[in-house]
Amino acid sequence: MMAYRIFAIFSSIIADALHRKLFYSVFLFAGAMAAAIPFLPSYGQGVVEAVFREVALALIYVFAMVVTIAYTSTRLPSEIERRTLYPLLARGVGRGEYLLGTWLGISAVVGLTLFAIAAVTLAIGWINYDVLMWRVLLGVFAIWLEASVIAAVGIAVATVAGPVIVAAIALTFLFVGHVRSLLVDPGTLFYTLYPSLDTFNVINPVAHGDGYSAAYAATMVAVWLAYSAIALLVAASLFERKDL
Repeated sequence: MMAYRIFAIFSSIIADALHRKLFYSVFLFAGAMAAAIPFLPSYGQGVVEAVFREVALALIYVFAMVVTIAYTSTRLPSEIERRTLYPLLARGVGRGEYLLGTWLGISAVVGLTLFAIAAVTLAIGWINYDVLMWRVLLGVFAIWLEASVIAAVGIAVATVAGPVIVAAIALTFLFVGHVRSLLVDPGTLFYTLYPSLDTFNVINPVAHGDGYSAAYAATMVAVWLAYSAIALLVAASLFERKDL
C-alpha cells in the first residue's frame, strides 16, 4: 500500500535522525539560553519576560532553519550518491512517494526537535521568571510551518542539484520570502503572487502581545499547505525526469 511505503520512508528518516544524535543538540541550545539570561537587559517586571520570549524565539528560528537546511540538503543527494535509493525504487516505491515520505520525515524531525527546545525554553522561563510562557508554543508552531516549507523547497532543488546548491537556494528563498515589501510595489499584481513567508513571522505579537487568533493560525496552515504542495509537485515532476 502507498501509505505503508510512505510511512516506511518517514520512519527511516526519524531513525536516522536519532542515530545522528540530532536531538542532543537541544542540550547545546539549552546551555546557550541559560547562559544568555544574565545578559538580558532589565527593563522591569513584565518587560524582561517579553525580551526573553523574543530572544528565545529568534534563537529557535535560527536553530530550526539551520537544522532544516542541513538535513534537507544532504538527505536526497546522499541517498543517490550511496545508491541506497535504488533498492527502494526497485521494490516498487514510487519517486513521488519517496519525496513525500522524505518531506514528512524531515518535517517531523524538525517538529520533534522544536518541541524539545520549546519544553526547555518554557522550563528556563519558569525557573527564572516564575512565569509559564505558553505563548512561546504559538511562535514555535509558526516557525515549524515555515521550516516545513523550506524543507519542501529544498527537496525540490535536491532532485537536480547537490548539497551546496540546495543549501544556497534554500537560504535565498528564505531571504527573498521575507523582503517582499522591499522588492515589490504593494499596488501591483505581482505583490499578491509573490511567494512571501511573512505570514509566519509572528515573533513580535507572541513575544510582546497576546499571540494570534485561531483565524490567523488557519491562514498560516493554508499558506503552508499551498507552498508545500507546489514545491512537492515541482519536486515530483523534476525527479520523474531524472535519470537514475
